[in-house]
Amino acid sequence: MTTPGLRRRPPPALEPPRLDDAQRRVVLHEGGPLLVLAGPGTGKTTTLVESVVHRVRQGGLAPEQVLVLTFSRKAAQALRERITGRLGVTTRGPVAMTFHSYAFALLRRELAGPGGRAVRLLSGPEQDLEVARLLQGEVADGADRWPAELRDALGLRGFRQELRDLLLRAQERGLDGRSLAQLGAEHGRPAWVAAGGFLDAYEARFDLDQAAEVLDYAGLVRAAAGLLESDPELRAREREARAVVLVDELQDTDPAQLRLLRALAGDGRDLIAVGDPDQSIYAFRGADVRGIAGFRDAFPTAAGAPAPFVVLQTCRRS
Repeated sequence: MTTPGLRRRPPPALEPPRLDDAQRRVVLHEGGPLLVLAGPGTGKTTTLVESVVHRVRQGGLAPEQVLVLTFSRKAAQALRERITGRLGVTTRGPVAMTFHSYAFALLRRELAGPGGRAVRLLSGPEQDLEVARLLQGEVADGADRWPAELRDALGLRGFRQELRDLLLRAQERGLDGRSLAQLGAEHGRPAWVAAGGFLDAYEARFDLDQAAEVLDYAGLVRAAAGLLESDPELRAREREARAVVLVDELQDTDPAQLRLLRALAGDGRDLIAVGDPDQSIYAFRGADVRGIAGFRDAFPTAAGAPAPFVVLQTCRRS
């Protein structure tokens, strides 16, 4: 039982694990970008955690100066627990976050200042409802923009889900309605041409809300990346606040997330990215394995050379 008026002491730090030579190379990496290729059971999470611990204890960084980005909320929570367990301290802010959580926090902080706009994230059901309403309106108007063979499907739930997925994938790749329509024309996809016009109408619907910046899940990361790219002062402040960035599950990133990562930790800054191209299984959610395949050239060192890499080869599971 905690005595009133006294702070609860943090638990003692956990004992350090035994690392192999490749893991130590990652932990002791002196700076700049680094790609870590790690298959199942090779200790990638342990390596990430120990890299954070080393930079806090031996590198003199505050825990809040280290940012670990990962794919899912469950993974982010597990990383936070392991990092704070090894450090034996509590932190003022989350050391590990998902890309979307980081993007939302950045936008909310920067846009919601005096005279600014609140940031509202659309839930999946809200997106479905808006897509359904717009499609109902198009059906009522004759659905002229859509190919004739698709018009009878516009009111179906399955079509609505497929359309929403297409719009999300397009936004993750930085395409607006015009670009999507142009891509459809170039590849002989009249449905993409129609979806491009629909995307413009979908986004214009939320531009009418003057009190809040309304974003869907895909637009969230793209908006945060655009904000960092367009505001050099903000980008400099954010880079200074995050002295080192680590990425888990790099193979699961989409183009919008890589764009955000370049704005935050590009130009030869301290960046450790861990992944395995053979575990890329989320292409249906927009993940692009080319993000890990092209990492070394997309994130060169300060001298312009391809980023170095380390391969974790010792499997501890079998």
